[in-house]
Amino acid sequence: MSTTYEVVNGVAWLTIDRPEARNAMSKDVRDGLWEGTRRFVADDSAAVLVLTGAGEKAFCAGGDLKEMAETGLGVPPPDFLPQFRRNVAVDKPTIAAVNGVAYAGGFLLAQQCDLVVAAEHARFAVSEVKVGRGSPWAAPLSWLVPPRVALEILLTGDPLDAHRAREVGLVNHVVPAGELRERTQALAERIAANAPLSVRAAKRTAYLSAEHTRAEAYDRAEEIWAPVYRSADAQEGPAAFRDKRAPVWQGR
Repeated sequence: MSTTYEVVNGVAWLTIDRPEARNAMSKDVRDGLWEGTRRFVADDSAAVLVLTGAGEKAFCAGGDLKEMAETGLGVPPPDFLPQFRRNVAVDKPTIAAVNGVAYAGGFLLAQQCDLVVAAEHARFAVSEVKVGRGSPWAAPLSWLVPPRVALEILLTGDPLDAHRAREVGLVNHVVPAGELRERTQALAERIAANAPLSVRAAKRTAYLSAEHTRAEAYDRAEEIWAPVYRSADAQEGPAAFRDKRAPVWQGR
């Protein structure tokens, strides 16, 4: 399997381990991404997922074009690779640690994560127009970045450097390459330290505006947060503050 999975202090690292091919998504890689995603969803020891690539050149250069040519790939099937919130539910937070180029399918993988931390040399591109392929997965892009920026990304296929990607809102943090893992781990641990029910509800709330009117979003948010208010953790937080101690979350 061309991926690895490890958990460090509550943070699962799912790594595409095919650096000799710029971490391009062969069938082996795609199978590994599915296995790692399902493992994370079921892993009670992991509160946050970090998706990254091995090596220093590429996060993921996209699909394996040689494999596509050999198999005559047409329209990719719905389960071609895991697309968070589209064909697999991932309730816990996800972070892309982009350690190099994130092109085509690599852009997809970064886009679908909740947060993105990029090395200074990272590059992002939806390059499908340059090779005659498709990018239906880019439908949410104009919600993540301004529509005219999304159009330029999609129509030109030209890459954005990490600083431009941060400027337009695609990336949260740009860090030196040598600090990428450390800084991403620290961000993930800050999230993992929070009340798990509140974190999951906060994630669901953030996406409501992409799917509902404002009034509907408020109504759905009330439904999402009601069980959190009624949870044991909702009592633990104020009690810990009162007692001047760290809270002990139970996730219920």
